[in-house]
Amino acid sequence: MPSNWNRLKGIVGLGSANGVNGSGAVDRHAWLQEEERALLPQHRNQNIESAIPAEDVTKICLRLRHLIRECIPCELEEAQITRSHSTIITKKVIKAAKEAGNHQNRGCVVYALLVNLHWFKCEAMLELWDADLHQLRAIACTVIAKQMQATVTDTSPPNSIESEEDMEYLLHNILLRRYSFLKGSVPTAPVNVIEMAVDLHAVRVIGSSGYQKCIAYLWRGWLVQDEDDPSVFVDYKDKDNRSFLVHMDPDRMRAPRYQNAAQMLFSLIYLGLYTAAINSVNPTGVLDGAEVALYIFTFGYVADELVKFYKAGYHILGFWNAVNGTLYSFLTLSLAFRIVGLSHTNNKHQHDHYNRLSYNMLAFIAPLFWSRLLLYLDSFRFFGAMLVVLKVMMKESVIFFALLVILIIGFLQAFIGLDLADDNVAGDVWFIIESMLKAIMQSPEFDGFDGFGHPWGLILYYCFTFVVMIILLNVLIALYNSAYEDIYENADDEYLALFAQKTMQFVRAPDENVFIAPFNIIEIVVSGLCEWWMPKKTYEFINDCIMATLYSPLLFVAAFLETRTAHSIRTNRSRGEEDDDQVHEWEEMSHAMDFEGSGWAKTCEMAKPNVEDEPAVIEVRQLRAEVEDLKGLLAEISKAVRAQGDQTPKEIQDAPESTTGTKKSKVPETPATLEEIDSSEAPETSEATETAEASGSNKSEGKKKKNKKKNKGGAGGSGPGPSAE
Repeated sequence: MPSNWNRLKGIVGLGSANGVNGSGAVDRHAWLQEEERALLPQHRNQNIESAIPAEDVTKICLRLRHLIRECIPCELEEAQITRSHSTIITKKVIKAAKEAGNHQNRGCVVYALLVNLHWFKCEAMLELWDADLHQLRAIACTVIAKQMQATVTDTSPPNSIESEEDMEYLLHNILLRRYSFLKGSVPTAPVNVIEMAVDLHAVRVIGSSGYQKCIAYLWRGWLVQDEDDPSVFVDYKDKDNRSFLVHMDPDRMRAPRYQNAAQMLFSLIYLGLYTAAINSVNPTGVLDGAEVALYIFTFGYVADELVKFYKAGYHILGFWNAVNGTLYSFLTLSLAFRIVGLSHTNNKHQHDHYNRLSYNMLAFIAPLFWSRLLLYLDSFRFFGAMLVVLKVMMKESVIFFALLVILIIGFLQAFIGLDLADDNVAGDVWFIIESMLKAIMQSPEFDGFDGFGHPWGLILYYCFTFVVMIILLNVLIALYNSAYEDIYENADDEYLALFAQKTMQFVRAPDENVFIAPFNIIEIVVSGLCEWWMPKKTYEFINDCIMATLYSPLLFVAAFLETRTAHSIRTNRSRGEEDDDQVHEWEEMSHAMDFEGSGWAKTCEMAKPNVEDEPAVIEVRQLRAEVEDLKGLLAEISKAVRAQGDQTPKEIQDAPESTTGTKKSKVPETPATLEEIDSSEAPETSEATETAEASGSNKSEGKKKKNKKKNKGGAGGSGPGPSAE
């Protein structure tokens, strides 16, 4: 940091060669930029490079894109991809996805899948004729990213969110390492999987076990950004330290859960100050202590919102920013009217008017004050799920309000035109607007429209009431119903996504010195007075002392909780479990059970069903095995038939008749296959011919013998002599 004297010389452009050479304006501009960075909190994620070259990451993304396009070439049912043991996203597909990153760049495969998710979503918007196909491929990206599992060895760490065998590699190299890809030949801003999944609202990836473990570690402050390299997250080294004073470190306020607790506490104090101010009206208009504190808090919150907008731009603007902006605007106007009223001390009428207007405006914003609490209660599951439903419903209602505004403008113009046609004076504009608003609120008033070009005005109002009350409101109800059903079916993942987004708000760009509003006013004062001339170490020491004093009650509670957590961490490590492991009631006696020795494991193995395959597939596999056995048996029979056919006729004649008969009785008549029938047809035919000839000769010989006997009998019977005895 340049010295005080050099700063003064830079302002006037003297005392340096650069100033003499005409570049003093550049020095002054650089000095002003440095002063701006000193007065405003710095973005600690600036100048961060990708862990892997962006060109290599882009090649991995393209490989995965080709793989997914080949696996899903046409439109399919979504359940075929998302269900367990899918026939589309098989183990071979997951293995191929892992190989896309090779051994060196395997850590960025999940990031590359999220990039493809973004690409397919963009392609679905550009090519509406294939939108369903591209959406299906985008879903496949999230399924592969969640279910991608590998055989974990010592040299092959997992690149799967669901795998927990090497949690260290999963957290630091896959989920928290920042990568970038080429976009227009320029590397994008490096982000990690945690941030990108939140930005893309990939609820299936966010709901995975490894992702949620990482979020839990970030929320507790067990994973923090390295002070020297913000792109790297490191473990909090003192999380198992049982010393109370060690955890009283002001830097522990960087943990999201402590920041959220502080914001909730300050919000309750802010609400209490507002309640005290609105319930103690001062007729004189003089600001009391509660009002002064209320407006100081408001100034701190406004400064915090402006700094966030300056650092992150319009990307941070959302629903709660609009609510807070409206609240702070009304509070600022209330204070302005109070000051204007105090300036009219000589005019009692004006003084009372502005004073009353100030309190009326202050009372008007009470719903916004209480609604503001929901911003800090979304870390609880009940409030978080309801906020997700409300958020989606508000998005869905945009369609309704867009149609409503167009209709209001059209009918309003018609009513004003009818009013002008009567007397050329638009004197009933407010009556028309009020009547149209009542129709929207389900309480139309038809009296008064007879005078608007009868009967045209009354007909128009009937049409407007029908369109609004019958058509548009039913459309709004249908949209709300559809949105609620969609969120209710996936409420758990939506809540986890909301919680992850809240965690990343604290982690994404943390300040070096955490001064939560309204304490940021103190930071602005100290930074403006000391940072520009004081040595860095001294300035950091002063900030630590101020933070330790301001947050001492919260740090005391945090140290107490972390000390208890340190005891449980050491207990878990002594049992060989994870640091965040908890022993539940069903695990208390699990160590005393020996399922293998008792034979219960074998019984369960025999009783468990096969959930990986369909019953029809199992039956077909069994049938195939039986067919293979039958083919083998028939092959053996055909061999026996061939062996019999190879015997010579002489051997057959020499063989005893009993033996021949026995052999023939053992040989079946049916060959194994058609080919074996063809191969054995010739010998069997020859044998049949020989047998037929032999039987024919035997029959002819038998007939001759019978004829001879008949002849002898005939000769003897024709004579008169007696018969032979």
